[in-house]
Amino acid sequence: MTSTHETRDLAAYASHGPTSRGRQFDEADTGSKHTGSKHRENTAVTDADIAALLPRTPFQRDRDRILHSGAFRKLKHKTQVFVYHEGDYFRTRMTHSIEVAQIARSMARALRLNDDLAEAVALAHDLGHTPFGHAGEEALHQVMQDFGGFDHNEQTLRVLTSLEKRYAEFDGLNLTWETLEGVAKHNGPLTGTIPSATAALDAVIDLQLTHHASAEAQLANLADDIAYLSHDFDDALRAGLFGFDVIAALPQVDRILSDIDTQYGALEPGRLTHELVRRLISVFVSDLLATSHEQLAALGATEADGIRHHESPVICFSAEMARDLEVLREFLFTNMWRHYKVNRMTSKAKRVVTDLFNLFMSETNTLPMEWQNGPAGTIAEGEVAARARIIADYIASMTDRYAILEHQRLFELGPILR
Repeated sequence: MTSTHETRDLAAYASHGPTSRGRQFDEADTGSKHTGSKHRENTAVTDADIAALLPRTPFQRDRDRILHSGAFRKLKHKTQVFVYHEGDYFRTRMTHSIEVAQIARSMARALRLNDDLAEAVALAHDLGHTPFGHAGEEALHQVMQDFGGFDHNEQTLRVLTSLEKRYAEFDGLNLTWETLEGVAKHNGPLTGTIPSATAALDAVIDLQLTHHASAEAQLANLADDIAYLSHDFDDALRAGLFGFDVIAALPQVDRILSDIDTQYGALEPGRLTHELVRRLISVFVSDLLATSHEQLAALGATEADGIRHHESPVICFSAEMARDLEVLREFLFTNMWRHYKVNRMTSKAKRVVTDLFNLFMSETNTLPMEWQNGPAGTIAEGEVAARARIIADYIASMTDRYAILEHQRLFELGPILR
């Protein structure tokens, strides 16, 4: 059941569930048409009574559908930076998404924004990622150059609107306009050439692509930055890619390490790492909340569209913090994301993805049967672009270990034939 009102004190410029622009496909508020009431004819508690006890706003329903989707479950075994077999402790796309959602939800509450919408956008933002992180995406984009390329943000929309096939009445998850808008504009307004999946959805529900997203979606986007920048330090330090001596002079990190030393003295590496990361998150969050609160107060928007139509993002870091974040990002790019140990796995991952794509393109009959059939039936030999896109969808849906196993099945001589 969808609640007809918000039970929290949200700001006027927040996204309110009852005023949502709705879903592409209409659904009854009570969900399933088959209530099963004939099995409880003599029971005092009716289905309506139960539904009344479990009200959900539209954005809560979005969040739940994302959490229960097959694509979200697969994030458990998709790389953030380290491939799964390098250690169980390191972050995966799922743990990253959960951390982003937690940060986004907490900040949304502090700003009296709709925390359910912020959480839904945060949980959905990485559903289109390939196996092996950005290495897999780069490889898939390269082999798809002649067929429209590949982008994980665009793929996320494909997952949400067509590739998830769970419901009897529609493909995708049939999320609200606001959640889809937040995913489509994860990196801000879209201008110029619009990717095909985004353009197709925009033609149906008018995503207002040239405008900014809601405040909640802007918040989820920056929560993503906060989560990966802070937690990548955690993973890199624990993996031994660099030590505390290398990062001691970085902005924000220098002051935090000094404060920790003053307060606790010398800590063992594990405790020091955790203390650094939690304080980094606090510094980033505090700055973003203070700056955004000032921006919102100055704007004085009386509805969510006031945020969308503003000339610049309203949810933002201070200029000084934005500069510091860029320095930290550049440091991680050089010392973690391009570390030789990561590069070795990146190189191998690209070969796996490229090999799989090329084989499936030349021998489509090696694809699983459910992937050999396109939306309009079996793929015809001449439909090269359609075949390429379906193969890209299949590879993007794989977990790291499934892609490795699939590569072994198809390229290594041995007993693994199925």
